[in-house]
Amino acid sequence: MSKIKFTKGELKRQRDALKRFERYLPILQLKKQQMQLEIQRVHERLNLKNQALSTLKNKISEWANLLEERGDYISAWIKPKDVVISSFNIAGVDIPVLEKMEFDDPEYDLFLTPLWVDAAIIELKKFIMFLEEKNILNKQLRILSEELRITNQRVNLFEKVKIPESSENIRCIRIYLGDQQAGAVGRSKMAKNKIERMSLEAVLT
Repeated sequence: MSKIKFTKGELKRQRDALKRFERYLPILQLKKQQMQLEIQRVHERLNLKNQALSTLKNKISEWANLLEERGDYISAWIKPKDVVISSFNIAGVDIPVLEKMEFDDPEYDLFLTPLWVDAAIIELKKFIMFLEEKNILNKQLRILSEELRITNQRVNLFEKVKIPESSENIRCIRIYLGDQQAGAVGRSKMAKNKIERMSLEAVLT
């Protein structure tokens, strides 16, 4: 317990601090719940994205060997030219969100290029977009997990340290001030009785 002064001023300061802690605690607890819920949602989205990636990877693997002879120029057509990432606020925390990913339109001779190239480009673009979405989801998870850790520390600080400490300080100060007041009343009565005895003796003599 921190050192405190056993005064009325300190009692008021401790009461004000307790009210402040009790007012902030529900806000922190709500934020903690929101963080936990959002982390659960991100985990679910991440699992779905991993499943989609796995399915698409298996699909691509069926004709991946065909890319060996045309891989050089296909790689240029599936490279993103623009990736737009915005932010979304959840309980006071900004997390990244993938808005869109743009690619250059492929330019090649339709008569000289095999038909499978069109399908390959579409699927590979989708695969790259899925990878970027997975990357963004992992970033969201890291940010939210760190914020949850900090919020959880604050909740524990308020619940287990600040509120009990202020409550105990108030109890001790009230007991001390009560004892002081009782002592003062007792001394006042004793002084009054002494004065009355002295007055009585003076009258009798």
